Amino acid sequence: MTTQSPHIVDLADVAHNTRRGGDLRAMLTPSTVGATSGFMGLALMRPGERIGEHYHPYSEEFVFVVCGDLEVDLDGTAHQLRPDQGLLIPRDMRHRFRNVGDTEARMVFHLGPLAPRPELGHVDTEATEPAEASS
Repeated sequence: MTTQSPHIVDLADVAHNTRRGGDLRAMLTPSTVGATSGFMGLALMRPGERIGEHYHPYSEEFVFVVCGDLEVDLDGTAHQLRPDQGLLIPRDMRHRFRNVGDTEARMVFHLGPLAPRPELGHVDTEATEPAEASS
């Protein structure tokens, strides 16, 4: 029998995070729901926006494209990602995402296992300038 109660988190209640590009929403995390094995969020990207290159030294990253047309660079090689496609990004692989379509893209992401401390979980390899998003 479990001692934890379920937690429902609404997207509207999650803080916007735009410092790495796009709008990253950390939905189900150690701080929001007491997660212990990883965390899940949603990336929202307007046309032309991108999430800067980075890697995760402790975690694999699972992504699933809900809507929109994305391009992902994996260790410098570009790949197309379309709705209803998923991708596993291995630990330590450099990656960045770009919305190459003309509508908002939404991508669910999950990282696990957790890094020993939150500040160790994500390593930026480039600065991210705000994109000129088309209207």
